[in-house]
Amino acid sequence: MLIDTKLLDKVSCQAAESPRLRMNYNLHEYLNAPAQRLLNALEPGTVLPIHRHNNTDETYILLRGRIDVMFYSADGTETDRFYLNPLT
Repeated sequence: MLIDTKLLDKVSCQAAESPRLRMNYNLHEYLNAPAQRLLNALEPGTVLPIHRHNNTDETYILLRGRIDVMFYSADGTETDRFYLNPLT
């Protein structure tokens, strides 16, 4: 599979048209695959709720745009924040 501008534009367009302003594109073949690999298109204004992955890791590779990634303690207090921008 080639991740190119055409694919990124397609998923971004779907995200912009979604009420949640985000869309994912699965790169794994099966929903129960041990490695969940996917593209997430997040449009301005979308909100990702605080959540935890207790038995898995989550890796961000930002291809375009920019995002703040926040980490929280168990009581919901923000503990760290990273601004990601592939152009800086």
